[in-house]
Amino acid sequence: MARILIIRLSAIGDVAMTIPVVYAIAGSYPQDSFTVLTQTFLMPLFINKPPNLNIMGVNLKSTEKSFPGFMRYAFMLRKYNFDKVIDIHDVIRSRLAGLLFSLNGAKVYRIDKGRSLRRALTARPPKIIRRLPTVIERYAAVFSAAGYEFKDNFVSLFESKPLDDSAVKTLTGVKSGRWIGVAPFAKHKGKIYPLDKMEKIVEALSQQVETKVFLFGGRGDEGRILDGWSQKYSNVINTVGLFALDMELTLISRLDALICMDSANMHFASLTGTKVVSIWGATHPYAGFLGYHQSEALAVQRDLPCRPCSIYGNKPCYRGDWACLNGIEPEDILIHVIKGDSTGSHGTFAGAPGTFAGSHGTFAGAPGTSTESPRIFRNTS
Repeated sequence: MARILIIRLSAIGDVAMTIPVVYAIAGSYPQDSFTVLTQTFLMPLFINKPPNLNIMGVNLKSTEKSFPGFMRYAFMLRKYNFDKVIDIHDVIRSRLAGLLFSLNGAKVYRIDKGRSLRRALTARPPKIIRRLPTVIERYAAVFSAAGYEFKDNFVSLFESKPLDDSAVKTLTGVKSGRWIGVAPFAKHKGKIYPLDKMEKIVEALSQQVETKVFLFGGRGDEGRILDGWSQKYSNVINTVGLFALDMELTLISRLDALICMDSANMHFASLTGTKVVSIWGATHPYAGFLGYHQSEALAVQRDLPCRPCSIYGNKPCYRGDWACLNGIEPEDILIHVIKGDSTGSHGTFAGAPGTFAGSHGTFAGAPGTSTESPRIFRNTS
């Protein structure tokens, strides 16, 4: 039996994307033992894990925040005598940990993030937009180098054992009609759709027959904004602060669709087999961060010569107008919700096609497959 340490410390979405690969590989190699090292607060993500998969948490917000603290923790891990270390993070901390384990005899395998390709993709125009390997593909490549082949057979965190959803039902009741989630926030401004426009989407959805809208976000300012929307519109529920992460994932698994940014919520939905209508601004699906098994046909975005300008959405808009986000209208997003995508591996959106009528106007859509297919194009301006 080989003992394998897998290191991915952050960010939330990137850790979430490890799960389809790690679960599938652990299931394919039951004779070996796998341990994921991540941050303590992310450990609840690993629901219904294979029996030969362990999760260890490091607290980078307090006791292991400093490099000496982290290295003391890594020294402690040496007692487990890992045979191989799979570093799918490739940051200073993971490199130092890998060096330490290599001195203890472990073989270290490290992810290729394709940093030069990412720089080319996010350069200012003129440039050629090329599809880069997905994060899932990059993770799988590291495991392959270590002798573990990835079989793409992950379906959902709840495929083998659904969680008790009684706590969720106390808020939502028994499901009937369509349930649509809206997660309007992200860590960086370059990923956040204008909130006044997103409110129009919430209003339009709230007025549909047999439709319930669930709002997702963080505490503080985000929660207060969403609370205002839930009080203003009927059939809208603000979920902020109501559930632990596992229960929130359970609720997401019950949704017919989730409207969200290029954010952790997109990856949460992907882990539960829920269809996502994703909104992209400064970032781009071609960078490889589209949710696992999500359809690019449901990625709402504008073809602009400047896009993408950032991998993570953390750069200021050099044009100054955030045209990538401000140029997307609410009807552009609602049409994607109406259409769904019959070719998506997550199934067909349950809602019937029609129109969304709200006080801000009527948004019409027809059934069919989105014509906004991804393509390679050359920027010339």
